[in-house]
Amino acid sequence: MATNRLLGYLESRKNLTGSAGGLLGLVLTFTGVAGPYWPVVVAGLYGAGALIAPPERPPLPDFPTPSAQLEGVRADFGKLETYLAEVGLPASAEARLGELTGLLTALLDPGWAAELLAQDPEGVHVLSRTVRQDIPEAVDSFVRTRWWTRLTPGQEPPEQHLERQLVLLKEEAEQLAAGLRDAEARRQETHTRYLEDRNN
Repeated sequence: MATNRLLGYLESRKNLTGSAGGLLGLVLTFTGVAGPYWPVVVAGLYGAGALIAPPERPPLPDFPTPSAQLEGVRADFGKLETYLAEVGLPASAEARLGELTGLLTALLDPGWAAELLAQDPEGVHVLSRTVRQDIPEAVDSFVRTRWWTRLTPGQEPPEQHLERQLVLLKEEAEQLAAGLRDAEARRQETHTRYLEDRNN
């Protein structure tokens, strides 16, 4: 513990700046400026350097990168697909869910789309929220409501709400995919302009 502190201080800005001041004191000693008080001059310049040095900055927190977050979303999407396979949904909702999960699979598959997503933390957040929160909540609330509807018939069918929720989630995923496609198109156009400018 004490060794770590000593090593930490030796590498600190205060020690490095103080050492530079101490070296300046030694230079003053060898040129004859410090005279017989050279130990006081060297120690004083070291101390002054250590005092004026900027304080150490604590290291930045090691948050996961968007690529690492995307890997986590991929793993959670696999769990979600297992859950959805166990839930019995009506055919119409199953079709809507299939469209949505197909789009999410395409977005989460490793490849160029994932590379683009890794550069878009907001896109990763949208996918994460859809996979980890929105779809499970929509399906779970449908299952719970369907059970209560059986007890009290004549209510609005919960399938309608589920289908509407799945449509909205698919539209959000389509907007994300369109944004990625537009970003790639802009990148291509920018490269074309760069090549044109370079040849002129």
